[in-house]
Amino acid sequence: MADPAAPLAWVVGSGGLLGRSVADAARAAGVEVWHPPGPVPWADPAASVEALRTAVVFFMEVARGRPWWVLWCAGTGSPSTPSDALAIEREVFGSVLDELAAASASRGPTEPMGGVFLASSAGGVYGGSTGGPFDEHTVPVSISPYGDSKLRQEQQMQRFHVATGVSILVGRIANLYGPGQNLAKPQGLISHLCRAHLKRRPISIYVPLDTVRNYIFAPDCGLKVVAGMLRLQSEAEAHGAQSVTKVLAGPHGVSVGYVVAELGRVVKRRPLVVFAASPASAYQARDLRLRSVTWPEVGASHSTSFASGLHQTLQGLARSLAAGDLP
Repeated sequence: MADPAAPLAWVVGSGGLLGRSVADAARAAGVEVWHPPGPVPWADPAASVEALRTAVVFFMEVARGRPWWVLWCAGTGSPSTPSDALAIEREVFGSVLDELAAASASRGPTEPMGGVFLASSAGGVYGGSTGGPFDEHTVPVSISPYGDSKLRQEQQMQRFHVATGVSILVGRIANLYGPGQNLAKPQGLISHLCRAHLKRRPISIYVPLDTVRNYIFAPDCGLKVVAGMLRLQSEAEAHGAQSVTKVLAGPHGVSVGYVVAELGRVVKRRPLVVFAASPASAYQARDLRLRSVTWPEVGASHSTSFASGLHQTLQGLARSLAAGDLP
């Protein structure tokens, strides 16, 4: 039987790299993870809105009498995604917030508090910011439609918080990587480098070698998200509804050149890399070093070394290749 004092969590997008990691971390922390009665038809925006709205009603009924979390880890957008597709993603997200607002309003004043998490993008929102390393107090400046869309999602969250009094946590996530990353998306340098190595094919890189990012291993990010939600819940219970933005990133910024060299060291062979030009390069800042000054102790112990994370990613892709599942 579930502990009525433990949160009930719905991880929206639990099939993706971040969602799987968050769900695993939640279960490890004793949080019950809820699944909707049917799959969400993401390819059909209207049908997905209907399915998600129905799922909100079911979830809030199941969560009655206990704390609840909705963790939005969904989304297929990337820096190269067209603006109209990003707008559709925001509309779907907004429909869930609207349904949550209605459902939370019907809960009595003695009901335990809830919380909502949004996976935002540090690279998207800080793309044009200056004076790195960037933290939660840095003024976000987007240079891409993708970054614009993430900032608008963050604004949707703030409006939801003000209207409902439900606590929110916005996670500005650095470059996520790890086993099981969706290689159909034009992002994820580390996973694409590993796949190119396994398939003995060259890979094109569209940014300079001195481009710096704080890569974060997906399981570490999942642990940080759950630790952040537990802190959010504790703060809300003690002081009332909270609105928190937190950078979720690896502890050190490393260059693309370092990533390529480290892969070569691990596999004992020089990666086949071709440098090329792309219009999308204009959306990639040269220096995106990050740090967190908001709740810096939360999740601080969850830090897999870059070499270990790279090795685990390579092993995961090798298993997929052996099973014939590597696209």
